[in-house]
Amino acid sequence: MALRLLEYIVTLGVLLLLSWSTVSQTTTVTGTVKDASTGEALPFVKIYFKGTKIATSTNFEGKYKLESYYASDSLVAHLVGYGKITKFVQKDKAQTINFELTDAVSDLGPLVVTGNKKDKRDDPAWELWKNVQKYKKINDREKLVAYQYETYNKVEFDLNNLTEKFTNRKVFKPFDFIFDNVDSTEEKPYLPLFMTESLSDFYYRKSPKSEREYVKATQISGVKNESVSQFMGDMYQNVNIYDSRISVFGKSFISPLSGTARLYYDLFLVDSTNIDGYWCYKLTFLPKRKQEPTFTGEIWITDTSYAVKKVRAAVAEDANINFVQELVVEQEYDQVDKEVWMLTEDKLFVDLYLTDKTMGFYGRKTTSYRDFVINQPKPDEFYQGGQNIFVADDVNDKPDSFWEEHRHHQLTEKEQRIFDMMDTLETIPQVQTYVDIVTLFVTGYKEFGKVEIGPITKIISSNPVEGFRLGFGLRTSNQFSTRLEFSGWGAYGFTDKIFKYRGGFRYMVSKQPRQVLAGSYKYDVEQLGLGSGAISEDNMLSSIARRRPIRSFALINESELSYDHEWFPGFNSKVIFNWSQRTPHPNGNLIYERHDINGNVHNINYLTNSEVSFHTRFAYDEKFVSGEFDRISLGTKYPVLNARYSYGIPDFLNGNTEYHKATFSIRHWFPVGILGWSSYRFEVGKYWGSVPYPLLEIFDGNETYYFMTTAFNTMNYFEFVSDAYATGRFTHHFDGFFLNRIPLFRKLKWREVISVKAAVGSFDSKHEDVMELLPNMHTLRAPFVEASVGIENIFKILRVDLIKRLNYLDNPDIIKWGVRARFDVDF
Repeated sequence: MALRLLEYIVTLGVLLLLSWSTVSQTTTVTGTVKDASTGEALPFVKIYFKGTKIATSTNFEGKYKLESYYASDSLVAHLVGYGKITKFVQKDKAQTINFELTDAVSDLGPLVVTGNKKDKRDDPAWELWKNVQKYKKINDREKLVAYQYETYNKVEFDLNNLTEKFTNRKVFKPFDFIFDNVDSTEEKPYLPLFMTESLSDFYYRKSPKSEREYVKATQISGVKNESVSQFMGDMYQNVNIYDSRISVFGKSFISPLSGTARLYYDLFLVDSTNIDGYWCYKLTFLPKRKQEPTFTGEIWITDTSYAVKKVRAAVAEDANINFVQELVVEQEYDQVDKEVWMLTEDKLFVDLYLTDKTMGFYGRKTTSYRDFVINQPKPDEFYQGGQNIFVADDVNDKPDSFWEEHRHHQLTEKEQRIFDMMDTLETIPQVQTYVDIVTLFVTGYKEFGKVEIGPITKIISSNPVEGFRLGFGLRTSNQFSTRLEFSGWGAYGFTDKIFKYRGGFRYMVSKQPRQVLAGSYKYDVEQLGLGSGAISEDNMLSSIARRRPIRSFALINESELSYDHEWFPGFNSKVIFNWSQRTPHPNGNLIYERHDINGNVHNINYLTNSEVSFHTRFAYDEKFVSGEFDRISLGTKYPVLNARYSYGIPDFLNGNTEYHKATFSIRHWFPVGILGWSSYRFEVGKYWGSVPYPLLEIFDGNETYYFMTTAFNTMNYFEFVSDAYATGRFTHHFDGFFLNRIPLFRKLKWREVISVKAAVGSFDSKHEDVMELLPNMHTLRAPFVEASVGIENIFKILRVDLIKRLNYLDNPDIIKWGVRARFDVDF
């Protein structure tokens, strides 16, 4: 009986919550209007929300009902011959309000005439803006319980700023026909190069918040990749003018409808007219100051609902953003349901360039929305799962008849020629040659049929232990297989006269969901304290940028087998078995030794270890661009979580250490409005057992002049070791917030950046019973801290930091101050 009662209470509670969720979107008022003297019902009484044009009238029985998203906090009843009565309204609730009207003649008081001096602060433009703010949440589509629509996207990229000298080059003679498509009607002649169109269905639910998009069809000139198809829909190309901040190429720009717009814009009310049956007011907006992340443009506001009808916004000409000469957004909104305004047409134009004298690109996007369904959510199971973008199996295989029937806007003759031209270019051998050259510089590999040679950055390098090192590598290409890849690498040091080699495979068990089985073996050198984000020692850049000779190398035999299962994009689990044997390099200064209870020193010739690890990574809403084997993460606006557990297996394949290790890390980046953006990363870890120092946490150091974002740039390699630790780093990019206010630096468009990194840890002396620490290795008695201040965007490609080491200043061979640089290309 008690269980049944509990079930009824829970059910009633859920129903009440659902009911509240439904009615909280609107304000509903019902009631009756009567004559105060006679009690008779009064018909034709005007009932309206004060300050709005939302109104109704009572019927012959004096009853009324008024319902709206746009309610004010007061309700007025008025009938000619009677006095007005105003009563308080509770917004977003259903309620009953009755009125009793009094004869207006008996209610007349003395007539008072007063003067009215207009307050200069009452600017009509800002008064209209205030009403937009008041109704912003109501007009923003995020208020709806649910909505869905069909999206049609058309994207075009053009090569612009073409010169006659360029088009007449001999290298282009084999495909002169492409220049027949040059359009010279604009200020900069341009050549259409690439075009896509897509059709998708988009679904939104407010609570719990869920989004789903089903990409039904894509047509991409020159590209047949389902991974690319997922970015052709609506979720990656939508600007919401109601947002306080609008992201433009990763930079946060202040919206003219932001609550802080007064601080950044001058607003002017310049016109009014009827647009599609709605009376609208035109506002123009201009930045108050130069080089701030703002727009210029105009916006049309409806007079009753204060919803946006049209907007045209262009990034301010002098905004501190690289490679963007012009960016314009044009949008049009329509009332698709009662008091529901939705974006129906969206256009984006961008002009990208390196310098005024070089060629650049036009990007054009045209999007339309139709077939809206409002406040009719799908069943809960429709929104389940972590994946929110789905691509149809035949997404790239739709016939021309499909597009002719389903396009929202038919292609122009010029647009159709783009598809035809790209199909022709794919058949020309010279084009593939140029594609191969670009691929070589991007990936480091050059394809020769079924094999690829590379990477080119590791062909030549040098270090004091190996001397001049020459390497050669290859792997199978997609022509060999799109599921199985073999790779190999060989290198020879001319000083140590030792041949090193690697080999491995990757097998795609499944691509949907992604499941990868991989194995590898290597015999190579290893540098302790070199982080995963650092430049490897066999990279030619490391050879050039090294600030002091490195001799602490080990020779490592290592085998690894792993299985990676992705449950949905951004969430994967991985199991790894690793066997390794490390030996100090004969030309180096690395030693393995221990002391017995009598104080005698024993050399350890090699360290053998067998380890199994379980790794889980979660990055909500992370997206990737994928090839057949490799993929590039486009990141996520949410924190990225990593957890890993490792177990050292004793007496298995001669493994001689038993230990447990657990680590957890979190990293995240987030915008801070016009102050730029911040990023942070924290990691904690702990070892259990007696473990030799090469297997413990050796904090990532950096002994090059290249600035490492993931390492401690004033810490030497293998300088500090711990068995329980925590590290953290915080970086803030001001994006020119201060320098933009200094006239000289404003022209340079330099940007400020600050960073602080810290590490804390402990060390149990029992580990030295297994293996002694090296003379130059230390444990952490207090937190290690370094801080830096820098300038980025120098020549648009360079970042330079001044770094200060704040403690452990007495350690040998360290630097207290340092200047480091890195290449950073960013908008």
